Parts: sequence; C-alpha cells; structure tokens
Amino acid sequence: MTPSTTTLICFPLSIGQLRPWREGDEDSLIHHASNRHIWNNVRDFFPYPYTPRDAHSWIRSNKSYQQPSNMAIEINGQAVGNIGFTVKDDIYRYNAEIGYWISEDYWGRGVMSEAVPIMTNYIFQNFQVNRIFACVLEGNIGSMRVLEHAGYRHEAIHRKAAVKNNQYLDEHIFAILRSEHKQLNAAEGSK
Repeated sequence: MTPSTTTLICFPLSIGQLRPWREGDEDSLIHHASNRHIWNNVRDFFPYPYTPRDAHSWIRSNKSYQQPSNMAIEINGQAVGNIGFTVKDDIYRYNAEIGYWISEDYWGRGVMSEAVPIMTNYIFQNFQVNRIFACVLEGNIGSMRVLEHAGYRHEAIHRKAAVKNNQYLDEHIFAILRSEHKQLNAAEGSK
C-alpha cells in the first residue's frame, strides 16, 4: 500500500511547518480558533465560538484531499492556524482567493510572512491559476503588510462593502499575477 500524497506535502517554517489537517488536530484547533479577535478579521462563516463540532467538521472536510487547499500551521506540535485558497469559477476560473488566520499567540512573529509566499508558490505550481487575490477588512494592517511583503499589490478598496459586527467596513483587495510572481522569484534567485 502506498502512502497518500497528502502525507508528503509539508513545508517547513522557521518555527514550525505547513501540513495537511489530520485527526487529532481538533483540540488545538478549538483552543486557538475560538478567539473573538481572530473572528473580527475573518468572514462570518468562520465559527465563533469555535466548538468541537466545528473542529470535527473542518478536519473531516479537509483531510482527504490529494492536493490540499487548506494547510494547518503547526508550531510545537499544535495546529495553531490555517492558510488556504479557493479556485473560483465561471469567468473567474483562473483566480484563486487566498485566506489565512493564526492564533493570537503568534501574531507579529513573522509566521504568516513565511506562510503566504509558500502557499502562493504552491498554488502557482500546482493549479491552473493566473491571479491570486486576498480580501482584507479595514483595520487589519498586519494582514495587509503580510500580503505586500509577499509581492501582492493593493488593487482596490471596496468602500463599505463588508459587514462585520453590524458595522460597514471597507474591503481591501490585494493580488499577484503569475507573471509578477515569476519576476519576483527570478529577482530573488539572482540575489
């Protein structure tokens, strides 16, 4: 019996790794995801409070893919965050939306500054995508900096397009094209 390819997809980080979600991640997922400060910066489909049922459902829906679209951020043996993407459809079928969150315990420590470029490479190398974009709610300056650091351009502000905590918020759109990513990697390689 050959091992599933999902067990082979793993990317090292300076203080952890990106890897597929697996059974046993539920307790750390509940602990780290059930945080109002995280929920304030993500879409409403992300549960708050984050319950055991939510964790089991997330793990079950993400553990069986040959090429995972969501990766656990593991630090010290615990799943403390997620980075993932969704390939769009119809006329947007060559676009992927990237999204991520990490435990508040690790905010400002550079973990996402490492993870976003790794996931960007993974998407461009394994999927027929020409553009990767991210939507960031106003006030989430840390996430905006992470995307800019990874070579994403600030494309637009959708004024008061989102509703969070019963408030209208601007949504900032960041994106990187396959051609820009290639140029960025070529420039990095020549250093």
